[in-house]
Amino acid sequence: MAETTIRVAAAAPYDVVVGRDVLGTLPDLVGAEVRRVAVVHAPGMETWVDRLPGLGDREVLALALPDGEAAKTADVAVRVWEALGEAGFTRSDVVVTLGGGATTDMGGFIAATWLRGVRVVHVPTTVLGMVDAAVGGKTGMNTGAGKNLVGAFHEPAGVLCDLALLDTLPRAELVSGMAEVVKCGFIADPTILDLVEADPEAALDPASPVLRELVERAVRVKAVVVSADLRETGGSDGHPGREALNYGHTLAHAIERATGYTVRHGEAVALGMVFVAEVARRAGRLDEATAARHASTLALVGLPTRWRGAPFEELLATMRVDKKSRGDLLRLVVLDALAAPAILAGPDEQLLREAYDALAP
Repeated sequence: MAETTIRVAAAAPYDVVVGRDVLGTLPDLVGAEVRRVAVVHAPGMETWVDRLPGLGDREVLALALPDGEAAKTADVAVRVWEALGEAGFTRSDVVVTLGGGATTDMGGFIAATWLRGVRVVHVPTTVLGMVDAAVGGKTGMNTGAGKNLVGAFHEPAGVLCDLALLDTLPRAELVSGMAEVVKCGFIADPTILDLVEADPEAALDPASPVLRELVERAVRVKAVVVSADLRETGGSDGHPGREALNYGHTLAHAIERATGYTVRHGEAVALGMVFVAEVARRAGRLDEATAARHASTLALVGLPTRWRGAPFEELLATMRVDKKSRGDLLRLVVLDALAAPAILAGPDEQLLREAYDALAP
């Protein structure tokens, strides 16, 4: 099947290319006049750096990051900045990220901050990276206070989602990435939920047309949302705008921090969605059937729906410094109905505690 091109009509429009064996598009995105390309990559991707097409006649600087969230620290940023400086990396050069969500987040942040911004092309190698981190121009790194609290908005020059890169991805990572796909089903495109529920095994098969359609649909959801609200200033007609993409993420980031990022991001997001659906149900915002559908759909692809790995008080303290909070006011993305996201501001603490208790195994 031919590649699919999805246009992100942001301030600086760019294309997301989805398909198998689409890396041949990379030279066009990098540009013919570029002298240096910094490939910021995840561990174990060294051989892929050499196989990226169209870079042979350019000076390639391969910069390996630590694994996972360990990549997203100030020390790593400084190390990469110093390497770019030593290589004479200029504003006319390009960063290419090659890896999962953490690599994309950090590589994008490096590109956004070096010389106040250089071009970046994302080549995500995980489902999570394809449908979430690589699209939308958000970059970020972590601090001791929480996840992604430091960052910048920096749109890529393009994104290449080559599904062939998923062929060797561990199943646990495929499962984790599916949480962000399912999230897009709940906040905007219920057909995603129908596809997952109809054939959950095909949803986890990189060679299946089902997974391809799921990736394309999730990318389209994000493209539409970020095109209308790049910098999270809010949507219209009561829609939370880009904040809707954080559905389930307030508790998820708290879980990640509490466990030292040993819980995968998608696993934490799955738990966060079940939690916030229960919050909305108890607040009288969401019907019982839609709330229950969260756990049933997520469980079909092997994602967790029950957890009790940290005290509620610890998680609540972290949630209060979430990026959606305003002053001391905690704000959660909830659903008023399927594909109808909204903001619940200042939820009652006892209600939150009861919803968290409902996650107990």
